[in-house]
Amino acid sequence: MPTPSVPQQSSSSTRLEHEEYLALQLLATRMRDESEVMLKAAGLSITQFNVLRILRGSGEQGLTCGEIGARLINKDPDVTRLLDRMEKQELVERLRSDHDRRVVHPYLREGPACGWGA
Repeated sequence: MPTPSVPQQSSSSTRLEHEEYLALQLLATRMRDESEVMLKAAGLSITQFNVLRILRGSGEQGLTCGEIGARLINKDPDVTRLLDRMEKQELVERLRSDHDRRVVHPYLREGPACGWGA
């Protein structure tokens, strides 16, 4: 069976795509570095900020640790420990589910420590 031929790209086209890719990577790295500096001044990591962002959009039902982990941009293998640290910083509070005591839902904590409001 003959293999379909793949159209050849010109070297200038390939070079342009490569330069665009590098420019995007540099921009993403620069933005991440600047974000880390700003968040560090507030006592947060990028992952903690991401959790706060996720919880802010979760509504009144809240999310489980697994659901938060699935939505994280920067994956963290131990969301429970991350939430432990955030609870000590008074950024989140965790409440057990009324329906299943094994399930714990973290929520944004209201007050000056959080600075987000609910």
